[in-house]
Amino acid sequence: MLRKTLGNRSKTLATLAVGVVVGGAVAGGGFAVADTKAPRSDRQITNMTDEVNDIKAYYGDTVDAQGEHWASPTGNYAKQVAGIEKDAKQYLQARAHHDKGRKKAIVLDVDDTSLSTYNYELETTFVYNPVSNAQYIATKTMPAVFGMNTLATWAEQQGYTVFFVTGRPEAQRTYTAANLAAVGFPTADASHLYLKNKENPPAYLPCGKTCTTVEYKSGTRAHIESLGYQIVANFGDQYSDLSGGHSGKTYKIPNPMYYLP
Repeated sequence: MLRKTLGNRSKTLATLAVGVVVGGAVAGGGFAVADTKAPRSDRQITNMTDEVNDIKAYYGDTVDAQGEHWASPTGNYAKQVAGIEKDAKQYLQARAHHDKGRKKAIVLDVDDTSLSTYNYELETTFVYNPVSNAQYIATKTMPAVFGMNTLATWAEQQGYTVFFVTGRPEAQRTYTAANLAAVGFPTADASHLYLKNKENPPAYLPCGKTCTTVEYKSGTRAHIESLGYQIVANFGDQYSDLSGGHSGKTYKIPNPMYYLP
């Protein structure tokens, strides 16, 4: 049930009915939407209430006194992320010893790779709006995706430079950097945090103002490589975070809440 919303994100509840999706599940969670033929019957569509309840169960939904939703550190989402991080740490550790003397880096997406938007998604019933999203980012501190702050800090201690490449707009730089710092990520200053600047795109992106997500993110990684870094690993919750090359091993963080082409 792919739905387009305001702003620069096209979102979906990623666990879709088999009758709607042609292509089936892909590695790391989510589905590849290869065909958008209209369903012939309501039985081909997963009930939205059931879908949301499944997402809550997967995240181990808890609600605090203020009515805000939090994922549980003992839920299945946290367990799946921990398994991915364990594999990544082993790989990065091996590469750190193998590539001594080289400028090594890792790249992390922000939303639902580094910071969890789970509470925002529940507040908005998974309907993205740029105004409500900007207000949320400006006034609230999103928690770290379980263990990603620890992994990034550990990687920095092993000699990796940590870069963040996000589709958030340039106007949200201050809030984004402050949130990352508040939950324990390495420094996300202007040299390490890349945001999308549609009004004044950098010269290293030949697609300019018309960049797709893949073009923007892969082009930014190419720029990081041009600075002399070898990107050993790239982490993202969307396949558009990971496509386009200019990185070593890629790690898909699970996200059943929305899909970004």
